[in-house]
Amino acid sequence: MSYGYYKQGPSVAEKRVKAQKWIASQLRKKVDITPVEEGCKPGTTWWGKAWCNNLERYADFSNRVTRGRSYVKNGFVVDFKFVNGVIVAKVLGSRAKPYDVQVVIEDLSEEKLQLVEKQCTQKLDSLETLLSGKFPEDLKNVYFEYLFPTPREIKFYCSCPDSAYMCKHVSAVLYAIACRVDSDPLFFFALRGIDTAKLLAKSIDDKVEDLLSNVTKTSKRALADEDTDKLFGL
Repeated sequence: MSYGYYKQGPSVAEKRVKAQKWIASQLRKKVDITPVEEGCKPGTTWWGKAWCNNLERYADFSNRVTRGRSYVKNGFVVDFKFVNGVIVAKVLGSRAKPYDVQVVIEDLSEEKLQLVEKQCTQKLDSLETLLSGKFPEDLKNVYFEYLFPTPREIKFYCSCPDSAYMCKHVSAVLYAIACRVDSDPLFFFALRGIDTAKLLAKSIDDKVEDLLSNVTKTSKRALADEDTDKLFGL
């Protein structure tokens, strides 16, 4: 009986070294690259964690996407850019040259955006509140349900020969998005084509309008002129 020979690929440590060498070579050539920092842990903020949770809640993604965590952590995403609405990345695999990966996230539909704006009414007062994730629990549920993309809204491509629906290089880039969102929450809104200024303005305008409407209402505690005269003996 003959047994097929399986060639073992490079170890994680070897690939780390290879990634570092590739990055160094590109920097020496003054190539514009933006590597995801080695040791990055996706999901350290509310927005980054919600991004990861959203990916993992779908059956289509859950069995495949988690393989990308170790690739991000070990620094194998050697380039990550957002160009004209497309994430363009390079991910190191078993070969010397990184694979090319592209990911496109569809813009949030106008219908969903209006639903979110309606729920945001008077619950947001600043950009800092929005980006920090320190808003009411019910608003967190709304954001998680409506702002984050479904599998159908995520398109991707990888130059590797893997025929799987989602290869580990693509999943690495999806987790790299979480790292980027952790460091810059505004990136998430750019991905989904959401104007944060408009989102905040709607909430603040509604809050101001409500305050003004209360000012113009006659309070039940207000005294009529004749009652005031009686009170002060006039």
